[in-house]
Amino acid sequence: MTHALITGGAGFIGSHLAESLLAAGQHVTIIDDLSTGRLDNILHLEGHPRVRITIEDIRRQPVIDRLVSECDIIYHLAAAVGVQKIVREPINTIEVNIGGTEVILQTARRYRKKVMLASTSEVYGKGVSFPFKEDNDSLLGPTSRSRWAYAASKAIDEFLALAYHKEADLQVVIFRLFNTVGPRQSGQYGMVVPRFVQWALNNDPIQVYGDGKQSRCFGNVYDVIDAIARLAQHPKAVGEVFNIGSDEEISILGLAQRVIARTNSQSEIRLIPYDQAYEPGFEDFARRVPSLEKIGSYTGWEPTTSLDTTLDQIIDYYRGLKNG
Repeated sequence: MTHALITGGAGFIGSHLAESLLAAGQHVTIIDDLSTGRLDNILHLEGHPRVRITIEDIRRQPVIDRLVSECDIIYHLAAAVGVQKIVREPINTIEVNIGGTEVILQTARRYRKKVMLASTSEVYGKGVSFPFKEDNDSLLGPTSRSRWAYAASKAIDEFLALAYHKEADLQVVIFRLFNTVGPRQSGQYGMVVPRFVQWALNNDPIQVYGDGKQSRCFGNVYDVIDAIARLAQHPKAVGEVFNIGSDEEISILGLAQRVIARTNSQSEIRLIPYDQAYEPGFEDFARRVPSLEKIGSYTGWEPTTSLDTTLDQIIDYYRGLKNG
């Protein structure tokens, strides 16, 4: 029976992954420092005979050493997340992302454990061609813009993981997530869909940053967890990088309109300049859409949940919280 260690396991994606692994009969250890994860996400797992929860920083080597020695596979999801938090806390972003991954990989090498490393579509930067393919070049903005610290730090994570695979024969699989959304996701750190849904349910103005023409693809968390599980089980995925997400593209303005329609909200849409929302000189992507060809060719996976269905799941979740 497999024993999985999930770093960032109290987060939105990590908590769903924990549920999925438990449903498959695995043992699960969760470690999270609760900087962005929430105990509420995993309270229902406390007392489960195959779950252990540790509240700690993943950079604490003695703790990680013990947990890694006892597991069979590591799902490394812990990272600084959310555009607002990244812009506000660039030191923490860089130190947690790079330092935490370094500790995980060093320890995994010591005990010869497989690592599933969560990366991000941010590593593509502004993009040089669409849709984004795993071997595309990246185009990042200047180092004077803290917005790019997250992308650069996650790119270093990938370089480091692939170096451990090449030099130390460590089993590593890297997956780049594209705007994963679903029930339980918090809007606290700038995640757009839960913020839009909460505003709409309260009939508050929906704030759209910039002109709203920037487009994104939103992957359903249940589809994403299925993709991660397939990659973990596929021997030829080791040493490779994969996009995971949806390729159903929508503008942010269109997303706001869609949320208003599906909640029957009276909310109005307000356009907020980026400088006011984040910081002077903030740069955003015009488009972010993944090619899913590679993961499909390896595992047969493709997203099966429409954006409307995903939005309905999130709306139902927040209505439940609102109604107690």
